[in-house]
Amino acid sequence: MKACEPGNSSGFTLIEILVVLVLVGLLAALAVFTMGGNSQQRELQNEVRALYLLMQTASDQSVLNNLELGLLLEENGYRFVAFQDETNDWQASGERIFRAREFPEWLVATRFIESDTPRLASAEDKLRPDVVFFSSGETTPFELEFTVGSETDYTQTLASDGISPIQWRKPGDEADDW
Repeated sequence: MKACEPGNSSGFTLIEILVVLVLVGLLAALAVFTMGGNSQQRELQNEVRALYLLMQTASDQSVLNNLELGLLLEENGYRFVAFQDETNDWQASGERIFRAREFPEWLVATRFIESDTPRLASAEDKLRPDVVFFSSGETTPFELEFTVGSETDYTQTLASDGISPIQWRKPGDEADDW
């Protein structure tokens, strides 16, 4: 048997191991930057998606159940209300899906609502929803913009002209499509 000769080693050199560790470190840093860098933007998109789906559901429920539902935007969140024909008043919707929800504290919601459109005001006008989903399938014309704090470069928008379905415009969408 021959003993291991110094020039005939069968392992990795220290330089080879260091190069591999540097490459793995760079790839890990890139993965963390790509996945974790825009967490608020992803959360903003999730919040807007949830509201968009709830608004579509409210619009469909209004038509199917022949009732008027409204979206009441509050300072730190939103809730859905239903118009009660018997009392001629807006009241919180009893359905669990339309429960009150809060926005994260960093989310800024800006609303542009046409003020001269009919909204079914209640007798005492305590609750007056910003957006009404009518049983005819129409809505109050509106545009809602959502941003991360004061960063207006990344804006998500929900809008409708009152007749067309609700549209969701994300950053990068062409403005000409509206």
